[in-house]
Amino acid sequence: MNHQHDRALGALYGLAMGDALGMPTQIMSRRSIVARFGTVTDFEPGPEDNPVSAGMPAGSVTDDTDQAVIVGRLLTGSGGRIDPLRLAHELLEWERAMKAKGSFDLLGPSTKAALEAVSRGVPPEEAGKAGATNGAAMRITPVGVAFPDTPLEPFLDRVAEACQVTHDTSIGIASAAAVAAAVSRGIGGGNLEDAFGAAITAAAAGAERGHWVAGADIAARIGWAVELVRGLPERQALDRVCDLVGTSVASQESVPAAFAVLALAEGEPWRACLLAANLGGDCDTIGAIAGAIAGAVSGASALPDDALTTLRSVNDLDLEPLAKALLTLRADTAE
Repeated sequence: MNHQHDRALGALYGLAMGDALGMPTQIMSRRSIVARFGTVTDFEPGPEDNPVSAGMPAGSVTDDTDQAVIVGRLLTGSGGRIDPLRLAHELLEWERAMKAKGSFDLLGPSTKAALEAVSRGVPPEEAGKAGATNGAAMRITPVGVAFPDTPLEPFLDRVAEACQVTHDTSIGIASAAAVAAAVSRGIGGGNLEDAFGAAITAAAAGAERGHWVAGADIAARIGWAVELVRGLPERQALDRVCDLVGTSVASQESVPAAFAVLALAEGEPWRACLLAANLGGDCDTIGAIAGAIAGAVSGASALPDDALTTLRSVNDLDLEPLAKALLTLRADTAE
């Protein structure tokens, strides 16, 4: 297996790993997690009193992985382009299927509002003009696998295209650009610090795209969050992330929080995903983002074999064909 293939698989399975580890503790407070689990150290089933993940088997992925696979499939099925109306249709079909299964793990607030607008006939270039939550960032990893982050402007075109229908805002695009660029830099052979630098650069440029919305600067908050936890003991660092960075669905909180746990874990995928799971809040998305970047930097060979076996068997998940197809797009772009 060449290094790009290993890293592409690492990004996709790292995303799924962080998502599944955060599944049982999502929307819980850090204090509640400590009271119930002590410290999350492995996959856990969804607690019966969790209104989102109740009844989900240990190792189950959520909307983060499912929607990333939808984006990847659309990219590879259309020569690397995302048609916004097709993405809207696919996301609505996904939610219908989830409802039919009795799942409570459905579309996030920005995505739901935008897709309802599309259903009413609002043009896709207008539907996402208020989307500032983390839905685009959580599913953007395939764009990072499929395209090099330099030159930056064409890369941002791909990111913005994937954001348009639901998160066509300065914050939505900046947060997705940060994640995609960090993943792409890892696929290209970069280390963790390279990924941080690429993320901050892309977020700053991405903030110039889309409809402007008020909010803290994503690039600045990523850099601040990374430095905030350096050198701290894990428990103190996690408390600081919860208290100061935040773990909500707001992009300005959850995306910098993912970079903070990456810094705390020094890029080690399993550790980064576990740290995210112990944060609470939108910790499945924080874990998915952190896992994708850590996997892109370290490769699938750095993910625990037993964790990969669990993800594949519990979710009937085979990401190998998607990884290969996304790398084919990347090779075509480089030609």
